Amino acid sequence: MPTPAPPKNRFERRRAETRHALVRAARQILAETGDTSASIQAIAERADVGFGSFYNHFESKTELFDAAVTDALEEFGQVIDARVLGIDDPAELLAAGFRLTARMADSHPELMRILRDRGLGYIHSDRGLSPRALRDLEIGIASGRFTCGNATLALSAVGGTLMSLVALRLDRPALDGDEVASELADMVLRMLGVPPEDAREVTRRPLPDLG
Repeated sequence: MPTPAPPKNRFERRRAETRHALVRAARQILAETGDTSASIQAIAERADVGFGSFYNHFESKTELFDAAVTDALEEFGQVIDARVLGIDDPAELLAAGFRLTARMADSHPELMRILRDRGLGYIHSDRGLSPRALRDLEIGIASGRFTCGNATLALSAVGGTLMSLVALRLDRPALDGDEVASELADMVLRMLGVPPEDAREVTRRPLPDLG
């Protein structure tokens, strides 16, 4: 068994806490207004850290806001991962991701606002949500579940549709989110080569609760 890493000392813990506070403040700004023109002083005040602490962690506001989006997308991926444990069918994994995302408009509104406003530019990122989606698409193609031949192109189509779903849920909250998500997932699965009857059945399977 590998030797556990030694616990962080006080300096390392405080440094990590300061960075987390800055990322948290940037996430709040992105979710509330999407305005990245806020001054470093304003960001530091919101994070309740000293102005000089900013440059101990980030070289620019651009780097900070990039870290904030990546952090949000990583949390989003972790929430989905925790709910789909035990699902092996790539088609069901994709459908569950769409349907759970629609429900997160109510349970995780900050995450969904960041995803709506910033997610499109991160569809092919090597961080956050995209590596998970690409992995599942590659597994689906390799197993024959999906008949499309290029996982990267499929990711563009799947990711773009997911962004549209998030925008629709946030902009039109009166719509039945579960039904909209199931219909869009159905369309995407058929586009990937899943037979229509199969796609419809998969997108109507019981879902775990987000809690």
